Amino acid sequence: LPLQISYEASLEMLSLKRFYPSFLRTIPSDRQQVKAIFLLLRQFGWSWVALLGSDNAYGRDGLDALYKLLTASDMCVAYRGIIPVNKDTSSPELHNLVRVLTDARVNVTVVFSNRRSAHPFFEVVVQRNVTGMVWVGSEDWSLAQTIWQVPGIQNIGSPGSPASECAGSTEAGGGIRGSTQLDCTQRCTGCHLLTAAPHTYDAQASFNVYSAVYAVAHGLHELLGCASGVCTKGTVYPWQLLQKVKQVNFTLYKSRISFDANGDIHKGYDIIMWNWSGLSWAFDVIGTFRVNPDRLSIDQGKIVWHTKDQQVLFCLLPSQLLPQHYQFWGTFLNRSDLYTCQSCGVDEWAPAGSEACFNRTVEFLSWSEPISWALLTLTVLLMLLMAGLAVLFALNASTPVVKSAG
Repeated sequence: LPLQISYEASLEMLSLKRFYPSFLRTIPSDRQQVKAIFLLLRQFGWSWVALLGSDNAYGRDGLDALYKLLTASDMCVAYRGIIPVNKDTSSPELHNLVRVLTDARVNVTVVFSNRRSAHPFFEVVVQRNVTGMVWVGSEDWSLAQTIWQVPGIQNIGSPGSPASECAGSTEAGGGIRGSTQLDCTQRCTGCHLLTAAPHTYDAQASFNVYSAVYAVAHGLHELLGCASGVCTKGTVYPWQLLQKVKQVNFTLYKSRISFDANGDIHKGYDIIMWNWSGLSWAFDVIGTFRVNPDRLSIDQGKIVWHTKDQQVLFCLLPSQLLPQHYQFWGTFLNRSDLYTCQSCGVDEWAPAGSEACFNRTVEFLSWSEPISWALLTLTVLLMLLMAGLAVLFALNASTPVVKSAG
């Protein structure tokens, strides 16, 4: 089987070795990204959020996985929507999506989308003057140049997201604040910053490609026995190289490169936040997400909130809504705990907007309802049929057929 090492494919289904036995990747699986976003929401107490995803496998799968985690943890999803594909700023669907989002009165929105769908969406967000919101983005668009170059996007609020863990902040991309001194650890003729590259948003993907190339090189190094100083010149088969690459374990720019049994890299995410406090766009690394075990670490001192008072938004229930508007089907909202819906008993029910359960009652059909007349007609016809059969049997009681029937 040919060896495949992807630097950008993060779909969780690619971890299934039954279907993709020779697939490896140097970008974390979306399963890890969903965990990072979930822990980030829980860290800040954001239990009233909106979820948006692009109309493809990346967006829908990520949205479904995140929705399951949130609902299982008593966190409320106020709105869940899909960003349509191949639309521009004149699209009625995009404008309606942003309108519904603002009507939901949420302060935190998760946008699990690719950059192609996110670009026109944020253009419409800017057009409709949506401000003061916290945007939690997926790694695909969070550092995309096409997104942060949208005119006026600096006014939409506080965007932040997981970004694929890179080899230290300075090597990761030119847009980050801090020192630009590069610490070279590889044997090469020279080290170069990515700051001068025209498309800085590809810095994350560049390091993933770099990691993939080194993984193959380390696999070949081991397969050809180059550790002794002299490499063998025997034939190398793809399946042999695949086994060796799966076993690599080395350090690249202070980042550990190794793969698990599913071909996924043992790597977490840097949590980044956009920063417009300078003359141009930049981002700050405000925390990290590590795997095995899953743990999130946030440095509160590095966060600059783009809100009116520059403070974190704590989103429980929006103050504009009445408590009874927080509802799930078959549950009621007890005032003793405004943020957890409780199930009614087997013999009870709760109408929409209720704060208590009620005993079930017997309701009778009215004679004026059509269904009453339909049931009555069927009943009368059946009774007439039975009466006709009884008369028929009575008239022929002496016949052998009736006698044999008892």
